[in-house]
Amino acid sequence: MAPPTPLLAVRGSDGTVLLRGPPNCEKNADFQRSFPYVAFSKDGTLFTQENPQGDANLQLWDLQTGTCLKALYHKKVQGWCPSWSDDEKIAVRSVNNELHFFENNDFSTIANKLHLQKVSEFVLSPGSQPSKVAVYVPGSKGAPSFVRLYQYPNFGGPTCALANKSFFKADRVTMLWNKKATAVLVQASIEVDKTGASYYGEQTLHYLATNGETSAVQLQKNGPIYDVAWSPSSTEFCVVYGFMPAKATVYNLKCDPVFDFGTGPRNAVYYSPQGHILVLAGFGNLRGQMEVWDVKKWKQVSKPQAPDSTHFAWCPDGEHVVTSTCAPRLRVSNGYKIWHYTGTVLYKQDTPTGTELWETVWQPFPDGTFPERPVKYQAAPSELGSTESKPAQAYRPPALRNKPVTASSKLHEEEPPQNMRPGATGDKQLSKTALKNQKKREAKKAAKQEINPDALEPQSDPSPASSAQPEVSCGDPETDKKIKNVKKVKKYGHCLIVSSNCISWWLKYL
Repeated sequence: MAPPTPLLAVRGSDGTVLLRGPPNCEKNADFQRSFPYVAFSKDGTLFTQENPQGDANLQLWDLQTGTCLKALYHKKVQGWCPSWSDDEKIAVRSVNNELHFFENNDFSTIANKLHLQKVSEFVLSPGSQPSKVAVYVPGSKGAPSFVRLYQYPNFGGPTCALANKSFFKADRVTMLWNKKATAVLVQASIEVDKTGASYYGEQTLHYLATNGETSAVQLQKNGPIYDVAWSPSSTEFCVVYGFMPAKATVYNLKCDPVFDFGTGPRNAVYYSPQGHILVLAGFGNLRGQMEVWDVKKWKQVSKPQAPDSTHFAWCPDGEHVVTSTCAPRLRVSNGYKIWHYTGTVLYKQDTPTGTELWETVWQPFPDGTFPERPVKYQAAPSELGSTESKPAQAYRPPALRNKPVTASSKLHEEEPPQNMRPGATGDKQLSKTALKNQKKREAKKAAKQEINPDALEPQSDPSPASSAQPEVSCGDPETDKKIKNVKKVKKYGHCLIVSSNCISWWLKYL
């Protein structure tokens, strides 16, 4: 049985339409509505309109019956949104210094409470039960901020926490669970970098696992962290960071680098739903360049370009993506494109003049609906062709344009992926032990050359062999051998300890 075709919801000022996904990309003529807000249910079977409005500023509704289950008031602008587990058996809401947990959507009774002074953020884990929760408490009066992981309903105190990580320099955090709910990445940031090194403030990245392991992710370039994404396999994550051109690196669960993509104009990373393809992109104030990578072979598939894009999303089939230019981020040239990951445009729709495009959303499907397919490197056929970006020439000041390019004349640091660098022996990065041993060998070699530069290079005799002086012999073979060793010491500068019976010969030949 062939897998279903995902729908794409397209919402704009002229209404909302449902588009049947690739390869046909046909509009559903029976559906033409105008909604201020739209959303798919998690399993993709329901398509809902705006959240119902009422007297209270927070209402919880049952979509099956259309009844209001609970009307609540929330006074804070942030942290107001309740969260549900994937099976909807547990719901959690932040109230002052507590997290209130509800079971089976019964909001008349609080099933459990987690009390933490000044708790400000929380994130429930994905997947099946038992549910876990990551909570963040900001630091105050010199005390550090911290994140703790708990498993519901074990909230007996700090000793019940699965993991705890404290850190400074955190005005706010973003917490990201992996798909298997075994680890959390915490991106902490402060608004102002007191050292003045960055306009974007300062960001750090931390790792917590449910087995108690914690670590700070050591990034290899200074600068802001633009994006972080877990692989669907939950065994790796990719970080885009550093002053432009930004670096992108994949790390394992030990927070060791697995693959370094080098530098480039990028600020976002997207894994395919199956995890076999990764896209590095530069949107927003960048030119929309995308790099599509096969993460099993660490090989680049394509390099398309989607300028002025404000949104990117993978289709659940892992074969197609959508890029769109939406208002209010951009109010001109609104429209969207559906691509094959090899770089070809399969469908394009420009918004008519005087109207706006607000949103494009793929219909979700349960895991396993679309199996992983082998990665293709040949561009998919399309009448609209490809937008493969050509290598752009770096800007050079007029005074340097007629001069050869040197290291000092480069305006930006350019670093290729690790498997394309000179001397690269393979796609895999050396292990920690191998890298440590390699550094020791290089340091030992450098130290030996510094002490005696001639010891590593055989010295050639500029005079021809015919003009070489004959060896002097004293008639005793043993003495001749010692004389020869003394001459060798004189030539290479080594130390020598000689016995008293040959000291006269040693003085004579020095």
